Amino acid sequence: MAEMNPFFQSKEVKDFTKKIEQYHLGPLWEAIPDLMHTEPRPEAVPYLWKGETIRELLLEATQIFTPERGGERRAIYLQNPGLKQRQPWGWASTTNTLYAAVQLILPGETAPSHRHTQSAMRFITDGKGAYSIVQGERLFMEEGDFLITPGGLWHGHSHPGEEPMFWMDCLDIPFIYSTGGTFFEPYPDGIEQPSLPDDYSARKYRGGMVRPIGDRKPQVAPLGLYKWKQTEAALTGLSDFEPDPYDGIAVEYINPSNGHTANPNIAAWMQKLPVGYHSKAHRHTYSAIYHVFKGEGYTVINGVRFNWTKGDYFVIPNWAWHEHVNTSNEDALLFCANDLPIMEKLGLQREEAYPYNNGYQSVAGEFEAGAVSS
Repeated sequence: MAEMNPFFQSKEVKDFTKKIEQYHLGPLWEAIPDLMHTEPRPEAVPYLWKGETIRELLLEATQIFTPERGGERRAIYLQNPGLKQRQPWGWASTTNTLYAAVQLILPGETAPSHRHTQSAMRFITDGKGAYSIVQGERLFMEEGDFLITPGGLWHGHSHPGEEPMFWMDCLDIPFIYSTGGTFFEPYPDGIEQPSLPDDYSARKYRGGMVRPIGDRKPQVAPLGLYKWKQTEAALTGLSDFEPDPYDGIAVEYINPSNGHTANPNIAAWMQKLPVGYHSKAHRHTYSAIYHVFKGEGYTVINGVRFNWTKGDYFVIPNWAWHEHVNTSNEDALLFCANDLPIMEKLGLQREEAYPYNNGYQSVAGEFEAGAVSS
């Protein structure tokens, strides 16, 4: 960052700074060192949340909160400890720009439809039988499925099935909140009613990477539901080749009508870490939120080891060195949501490989999961 001038600590400078602050003015010559760093210094910190803890708390919440008692969703969000000072509600920030939560819906429940400026995506972690209805299309969800709701689309949830359903939500709430561009609108009649056949878009794209000729023109969300079986098949096909040295065997969810990310502001992919895989470390300006869909292992973030097992969530802030290791006797599967599209649109995306020790960090400590702050 810019050098701090010792002269700025003099009484003359401090008195003048105090004087101009009365007029809601500020001294750029003093502010530059704190505002313009030589590299990113996000307030978000690396963190890991145990899936079993979130699940227990959500089940406890069913005894207290139901959709009929008010509110929109039964969801507990992942609050980054480094961003709790943001008011209100820490802006619900998991990273500087993204929100992530775990949502639970019980059989017989309905979460009303609404729409908002923020883009949303869902990854189904447990259960089956519930559906999201998006712009009149009911999308029935199963474990491993990925769903999108770009900003401005009506969407709600209902559960005619027989077992609780859990999923991960990710939205660009902090980013939109920081711009002052938030709009929210409840659906007039509770939950939207179907106007299209069930799973219409998923059935249109049952063939995988071929598209109906009617979808040659770019659309916001031509495919709303990405079925796990197709994602799994894509990972299996890539497994015939060498894994990426940083991300393993990874596929990205895309919009088939334009080839861009499935959601305009949030990218998502599924990573498979083969047995014994240990990635090399790198860092990038986009932040990432991970859900462990299968397996166990650890991720080293800025020299600290974060041990994870199936169901856990962890966050990698901007410009943090990180590498993944699979320690189980089966392939590990990691779902990743990140703000790469935002960084690309703003011209801020950079990435670099760890230059020391053949690409592997030294581990200086281990994260203790489940600590309760006083």
